[in-house]
Amino acid sequence: MNRPFVFINVAMTADGKIDTFERKGSAISSTRDRERVDQLRAGADAVMVGGRTLLDEDPKLTVKSEGLRAERVRRGLSPNPIKVCIVTQAKLREDSKFLNNGPADIVIFTTRRTSKRHLSLLKARGVDVYVDEAEKVNLERALTTLKELGVDRLMVEGGGTLNFELMRLGLVDELTAYVAPMIFGGESAPTLAAGSGLGRSQAISLQLIEVEKWDDGGLFLKYQFMR
Repeated sequence: MNRPFVFINVAMTADGKIDTFERKGSAISSTRDRERVDQLRAGADAVMVGGRTLLDEDPKLTVKSEGLRAERVRRGLSPNPIKVCIVTQAKLREDSKFLNNGPADIVIFTTRRTSKRHLSLLKARGVDVYVDEAEKVNLERALTTLKELGVDRLMVEGGGTLNFELMRLGLVDELTAYVAPMIFGGESAPTLAAGSGLGRSQAISLQLIEVEKWDDGGLFLKYQFMR
């Protein structure tokens, strides 16, 4: 396979929302789920987010546990996985947590719509930048590039548009989800999969391979994508 093993991880409400209509990165995960996500990050070679998640939420994408970071170092790895973003216009601030929290290598896939000033800023910060001449980043090519960079296991942490495009193109192997016992509602609140959507005949098929009911009232689900 000329791409990494790709798995999407989400925390969502019982009505399928991954944030409120305010889109400020509202907390959904329980303490146990946050620990699970940290372990997933520690076991990944790279963690990827989409542009809206990057620019609206400015995630650190680092491993929180000192013990897990130390274990990575013992295995000859960097303390944190590579941070990856797919973003049409990479308008990051110099004080961005995504850029400054680490240590971690950073790879950004963007388009010609990113200004020369922002490209210069990123490259001056040591970011590995790939510019697509099209209006959108070619995701297949981006994953091939990550494979060439040594990424064998890629964790995707949203948002909904990136999740959907990866799934629509058949580029995802697994989906893990924590379903929290809460409701956000709201027509504009983001969901696990956004984008243009699919008709019923084109629906993406999943196979449930693991389910757990947790004491915090939530559910843990793991799906495999049918090929």
